[in-house]
Amino acid sequence: MSESHASLRPVLAAVTCYTIWGFVPLLFQAIGRMDVDPWEILTHRTIWAVPVAGAFVAMGRQRAQLFAVLARPRVLAWLVVSAALIATNWVIFILAVNTGRVLQTSLGYFITPILNMAAGALFLHERLDRIGRGAVTLAVTGVAIQAWALGHLPWISLVLAVSFCAYGIVRKRVDADAQTGLFIECSVLVAPALVYMEWLDRQGLSHFGAGQPATPWLVAAGIVTAVPLLLFAWAARRISLSALGFLQFIAPSITFVLGIAQGEPLTAVRALSFAVIWTSAGVFLWSAWRRTRKPAVDGGDAAR
Repeated sequence: MSESHASLRPVLAAVTCYTIWGFVPLLFQAIGRMDVDPWEILTHRTIWAVPVAGAFVAMGRQRAQLFAVLARPRVLAWLVVSAALIATNWVIFILAVNTGRVLQTSLGYFITPILNMAAGALFLHERLDRIGRGAVTLAVTGVAIQAWALGHLPWISLVLAVSFCAYGIVRKRVDADAQTGLFIECSVLVAPALVYMEWLDRQGLSHFGAGQPATPWLVAAGIVTAVPLLLFAWAARRISLSALGFLQFIAPSITFVLGIAQGEPLTAVRALSFAVIWTSAGVFLWSAWRRTRKPAVDGGDAAR
């Protein structure tokens, strides 16, 4: 395999991941129309993601690494943290898309790359230049305008952005491959999920089982959960945060179109907030492009 083809693989993985995430609200909305609440959807996302993640571990022949991670309490503790972060993100996302707030999810994921930049400067001591500070300032302005339009802070957008930003940082730094980390995260969450599913069944409230039309859709939710997360974790360890941030705009762009197509109100003030966020995203992308071009320019000058 050529070097260029190998370097393209993580980019294609990230593009596929974000495209799936862009259209996934349609699946959760279909399940919600069957009177399945967000907590039951989250339960089955978790349960059915476990065998899929386990299959990836088996195919990757990572059994030895799985046991090595389980024997390292520090790594395991960080994966418990990442599991809690992604579970928070999942349930807020499901709640939002099933209550007509798809545009707020779009805003949250437009903010996330800018938040990554700010978090890198605050917690990882990464340098934030004037262009980066401008992008962050514009993003904060966009959130403030959105809060004005809504009459309150866009808490759905902020929780989604903060939880996924934190998840990405933890998964990039934790010493575990994509398949192994995902399997452990899902396994951490599966015990309470199974307890809740058993409680639903005893109360006669479960939408899973023989004769229940939601059954195949709930299983599909687990598959759609595991596959893009695996692609994301695999790509995040192989391409730069700047490249990952650039590609991340695919998903919220798709969900923005979905929200408008489904008739969510886009007032002039909300449209202004998105325009400011898109401008901040453009500034972010320009800054990322300049950083990737600078070594090449410097190298060219040195060669002259």
